[in-house]
Amino acid sequence: MEIHELLSITDFVVVGLYILVLVGIGYWASFRNKGETDENLFLAGNSLNWTSIGLTMWGTNVGPSMLIASASIGYTTGIVAGNFAWYAFIFIFLLAVVFAPRYMGARVQTLPEFMGKRFGDSTQNILAWYTIVTILISWLSLTLFAGGILIQQILGIPMWMSIIVLIIIASFFTIAGGLKAIAYTNVFQMILLIVVSLALTITGIYKIGGIETLIAETPSEYWNLFLPADDPNYPWLAILLGYPVMGVWFWCTDQSMVQSVLGAKNIKQGQLGANFTGWLKILDVPLFILPGIICFILYPELQNPDEAYMTMVTKMFPVGMTGLVMAVLIAALVSTIDSALNALSTVFTMDIYVKKFQPEASQKQVIKIGRIVTVLGAGIAIFITLAINSIKGLNLFDVFQSILGFIAPPMSVVFLFGVLWKRTTTRAANFILLFGTIISLGIGILYLWVFPADQYEVWPHFLMLSFYIFVLLSILIVIISIADRTKEKFVSVLNYGQIPKLTRSAKILWGALFVVMIALYMIFNGN
Repeated sequence: MEIHELLSITDFVVVGLYILVLVGIGYWASFRNKGETDENLFLAGNSLNWTSIGLTMWGTNVGPSMLIASASIGYTTGIVAGNFAWYAFIFIFLLAVVFAPRYMGARVQTLPEFMGKRFGDSTQNILAWYTIVTILISWLSLTLFAGGILIQQILGIPMWMSIIVLIIIASFFTIAGGLKAIAYTNVFQMILLIVVSLALTITGIYKIGGIETLIAETPSEYWNLFLPADDPNYPWLAILLGYPVMGVWFWCTDQSMVQSVLGAKNIKQGQLGANFTGWLKILDVPLFILPGIICFILYPELQNPDEAYMTMVTKMFPVGMTGLVMAVLIAALVSTIDSALNALSTVFTMDIYVKKFQPEASQKQVIKIGRIVTVLGAGIAIFITLAINSIKGLNLFDVFQSILGFIAPPMSVVFLFGVLWKRTTTRAANFILLFGTIISLGIGILYLWVFPADQYEVWPHFLMLSFYIFVLLSILIVIISIADRTKEKFVSVLNYGQIPKLTRSAKILWGALFVVMIALYMIFNGN
């Protein structure tokens, strides 16, 4: 029986009521904030403490898209995908001790601004375009893809129609003032999703007959973080070498992830907040991957593993509660889509249109261009999403990780060398950002569409490909920097000040996290 056949009228009524409540809150929020200024809102006036930073970073990372995808990969391969959560602590640590002190010391609001100070305006301009591409692909299209799958499961309609339905819902929220509503209720929604996932896990374990039965009835390889080198899904060497490329980009150079640390009261709060995120990432496996494993035991006949999460919801929860979960998932997805469209519009209008073409543009012109870019961005994202949907041989989680794996190398190389190697030149950085991105995305297009890996076995694992691209671009940036004979090279205007060391409390907490993570890897070490 299809998922949409398990839903009742009551569930759809609950979805409608939830949306109406959010719109009502949106009108209230709009009225309440009338007359307030947006000054210092971008970085929250540098007022964030470690708890806010940790919860914000974790919440941004584990939205509904990854929740659905994590259950899918748990269903097919077990906890090996937990590496994408647990291995991350090393790169969150790198953010805390290497990147964040320099970002905050340089007193920048955005990472393109940071690289502008390091390499000049040309690099900052290229990064603005790079940001637009990454927003279109990683935040907008992938979220639309996950949301489209959810709508497809709920309504039983084709993917193209599901995407249009999702865009219409997002537009409805924007028009009705729901954007502010979602912003006001995001924390509540995230807490609700965590509670739901915990309830799914506990209920599922109880239904199976306890943890011992769960372990006994699950294939032994499902509990291994490291799989053999010849494993077709996630060989240990691919994870060991490939994930760091993605980890550096995502945790250390992506504006959406780093922004809350930049908004910290001080570097100590920023470093403690990053540490808190590392602790929270431990919860990803029991909350989001384990429900997929439980679904594999209870419902092994699933034809599509991407249905694992909603299968658990529809079969474990009573009528009405299923509708509430659906409503929260849809609203949170819409929030991400609207935020991505807003970010896309902001970057283009402020960093490209105003800065490069119309410095004297009026507020009316800026708003008009912003609206045009929003519509165009949504249209382009629909086509990219349909292209992603045509990828064969990969489940939702693998689609996410493979695409991110091809986006990551250029940014990881430019930021690592730009921060750690003083001899890196502007020409080298710009070459990697321009041609390195073409190389990386070009290989990704060949891998995913032109000569798909499920049909051509000559391809290495996508994580190994990401690593190879990273190595190639690293060699190129060194060669170009050494060979650069530009007479008037840009001199970095970055001034970090005195880079602070970790405080004693931060050292203790980071040390404890390292011990716990090593212990977890020893427990799930593949024996």
